[in-house]
Amino acid sequence: MTSNKTISIVKADGTRVPYDPQKLIAALRNSGADENQSKSIAVKVEQQIYDGIPSRKIYQLAYALLKKKKEHRIAGRYRLKKAIFDLGPSGYPFELFVGRLFESFGYQVKTGQQIMGKCVQHEVDVVAIKPGEQVIVECKFHSDYRAKTNVQVPLYINSRFEDIKEKWVTESRFKDMNVQGFVATNARFTKDAIAFAECAGLGLISWDYPKNGSLKYYTDKAGLYPITTLRSLNKGQKKEILDEGIVLCRELLKNEDLLRRQRLNEKQVRRVLDEIRYLIGK
Repeated sequence: MTSNKTISIVKADGTRVPYDPQKLIAALRNSGADENQSKSIAVKVEQQIYDGIPSRKIYQLAYALLKKKKEHRIAGRYRLKKAIFDLGPSGYPFELFVGRLFESFGYQVKTGQQIMGKCVQHEVDVVAIKPGEQVIVECKFHSDYRAKTNVQVPLYINSRFEDIKEKWVTESRFKDMNVQGFVATNARFTKDAIAFAECAGLGLISWDYPKNGSLKYYTDKAGLYPITTLRSLNKGQKKEILDEGIVLCRELLKNEDLLRRQRLNEKQVRRVLDEIRYLIGK
């Protein structure tokens, strides 16, 4: 590869950093592309970049090349972050997505629950239960990929969690039960938000935090790809399926009649199902 010392890219927050092809190669490798594929795509992307190119544009160029190579699974994994942002704008599909994540851990999950605290009643996005554990999760969805969840959010959520917890400790059914609060976001947390949560004992889940417990880590590890990952469906079709409470590709495999209700012919239905199987490795 040629030297790119004079080429800088503009990140989502507006800062400029030197273009590093190794970071692109690493992202492609993490998505499942092999060494040769990753280097080949990086070389082609490099031929199209310019000083001041947005980092998002580099992502788009690489994804287009992956699609052109018909590497469905790799392309789907590479665009995972955007797919999670596409669960908006209401944020409710993201709550369902987080609920499915906890179900994959063996929890029984309910969403949109009203829970009485010591002082007031709270609406909780996700309640997850398994023997000996009770988890409540508040979801913070951002439509803007540049947004960050600041310290005010965990401060506020922690106060609600403590109010609920104080009520629960008075009830015998919660005796000897580990009770945990979480905040989940599709974006990132600020350093202050992470520092406060670690100090207060509040769990955090974001796109890339914590390293071995992030949305990125668990989604790929458990195969929890949202339907917004699929390129064989248009935006309107995805929205209608999300409105039916189906958020995961693997759920759609079991509900293929939903595809026919989108007025897809059998060839199109097969194309969607094939893409899902490629993506989740079935």
